[in-house]
Amino acid sequence: MSQISLTFPDGTARDYPIGVTAAEVAESIAPSLAKRAISASLDGRHIDLAWPITASGTISIHTIKDAVPALDLIRHDFAHVMARAVQEIWPEVKVTIGPVRDQGWFYDFDRTEPFTPEDLGRIEAKMKEIIAARDSVRTEVWDRDRAIAHYKAANEPFKLELIDRIPEGEDLRMYWHGDWQDLCRGPHLQNTGQLPADAFKLTHIAGAYWLGDATRPMLQRIYGVAFRNRDDLKAHLTMLEEAAKRDHRKLGREMDLFHMQEEAPGQIFWHPNGWNIYTTLQDYMRRRQRADGYVEVNTPQVVSRKLWEASGHWENYQDNMFIVEVDEDHARQKTVNALKPMNCPCHVQIFNHGLKSYRDLPLRMAEFGSCNRYEPSGALHGIMRVRGFTQDDAHIFCTEDQIEPETRKFIEFLAAIYADLGFTDWRIKLSTRPEKRIGSDESWDRAEAALGNACKAAGHDYELFPGEGAFYGPKLEFVLRDAIGRDWQCGTLQVDPNLPERLDAEYVGADGGKHRPIMLHRAVLGSFERFIGILIENNAGKLPFWLAPRQVVVASIVSDADAYVADVVDTLRAAGIRAEADIRNEKINYKVREHSVAKVPAILAIGMKEVEDRTVSLRRLDQQGSRPLPLVEAIAMLKDEATPPDLR
Repeated sequence: MSQISLTFPDGTARDYPIGVTAAEVAESIAPSLAKRAISASLDGRHIDLAWPITASGTISIHTIKDAVPALDLIRHDFAHVMARAVQEIWPEVKVTIGPVRDQGWFYDFDRTEPFTPEDLGRIEAKMKEIIAARDSVRTEVWDRDRAIAHYKAANEPFKLELIDRIPEGEDLRMYWHGDWQDLCRGPHLQNTGQLPADAFKLTHIAGAYWLGDATRPMLQRIYGVAFRNRDDLKAHLTMLEEAAKRDHRKLGREMDLFHMQEEAPGQIFWHPNGWNIYTTLQDYMRRRQRADGYVEVNTPQVVSRKLWEASGHWENYQDNMFIVEVDEDHARQKTVNALKPMNCPCHVQIFNHGLKSYRDLPLRMAEFGSCNRYEPSGALHGIMRVRGFTQDDAHIFCTEDQIEPETRKFIEFLAAIYADLGFTDWRIKLSTRPEKRIGSDESWDRAEAALGNACKAAGHDYELFPGEGAFYGPKLEFVLRDAIGRDWQCGTLQVDPNLPERLDAEYVGADGGKHRPIMLHRAVLGSFERFIGILIENNAGKLPFWLAPRQVVVASIVSDADAYVADVVDTLRAAGIRAEADIRNEKINYKVREHSVAKVPAILAIGMKEVEDRTVSLRRLDQQGSRPLPLVEAIAMLKDEATPPDLR
């Protein structure tokens, strides 16, 4: 019998008959490992314990203690068990797909009657019955004709369409959880009893078009979350409760920051308070960029399709672009333009205007570029996911030798900004060459090494994501972790030799010849709109004093103090502090409570004693009691707090 060699994580190797399963490999190591095994990885590919292994390679056996593969299996199996539970309760329901996502999974169903929140409880109870039954999970590979015949007989039209989308020659793998069957790539657990029955919860129901296509049927999507144990689930649900309290949409209403309405889907109406945050943050970024050697530009909103064709966006990104047709000079022949979805092709046009020398490089070109991208209405989410947004966008035109020092400089720049904004917990992801790519292996080697070396030189580790880079170059992604443990991908740096080539950018080198620059696409905040939403939620609305939209409210206790209140407000404003008066005929406790809900960081209460002594009574947000201070001292202290961190 033919043999294969399997190498284990400790470097040892053993020979096995061809076709051995990972379950049999685990048994050969130790019966106790076989009992605890849930899956395996073969040459980095996650596989089922029951799949035959037909070639030599490197193998790892996974148990429930291996968080990443364990959670992937648990959530994938829960999706199948939920679908089985739904069809056992409502046999007429048609199933579609149920991928793993974020902290759990979703599954889309075709059902005439809408699911209700009460139905989630019924489904959960049925899922627990299935788990308790410890039904075996088995798998087979079928040929296409057999699979099609099976789903026609079962009247599952969505599965038939999925089969049509699977390339010819690719395996059609079937899984059974007990008697319930689904088309799935796997892998899966060995029986339903391996699922932690006390570590999952169905969270909500939403509508979703089949395959995300608005012209296709509207389905019902059920979401769930799952973890390895009850404590992890409890921690997650607590986080969700806290996230609901911090929801930027709720706080946006309470703080009177912005609103959105159906006449402008995916667009934001900024109120004065919200625009204060926006402009303060933008002014801060503008000063930071100037100090770091950037030149600021501004490019058109509406650009001819010719440029988008030349850049490649028309072919690859047109579905996300807003098309603008203009009847030029009433010639009855429409010119096709598009609202710009990104700034990079326009920046190349500025680079191309006039001759550039190697002495001009690196050229750091920044723009607070307003962009518009089509997002499906179901994907819109407050100011976090919109159709109109502004980026802190910049492009660094440099030589290949300058990639590493420019990347290091950018990482240090980004780190300082994140620290100023209260984010010290963040990580870097390095995405390397995909299978389909342009450029030589040598150029990829140099670019990937430059990014990795720059991270280390800046004092930061990185996670490697093989194959996740763009087709033209590797990239860095900067992922923030907020106050309640959620991750947000914000900053990016992308190496791009492709766009300068497509748009004919060049500079004169030291040798007198013409050369293509490398283009580094970079952003720190990304979308201002999204980042402000993140800031609001991270701080639960209690923004740092310098960013707070309403920094001080001066509130009268008695009407006889109104004149002094006005004087204090004028003095605060003259010192550069955002201050306003509250002289309404309301009790001071009512005023304090109202302004606290609106997250005003400082309230100065003024009664007759304060008028006589020319003092104020300072009350901080979320602090009990107040502190009497001379007016001059209070203004000096608040002025210092109102100073942005880069100006201190």
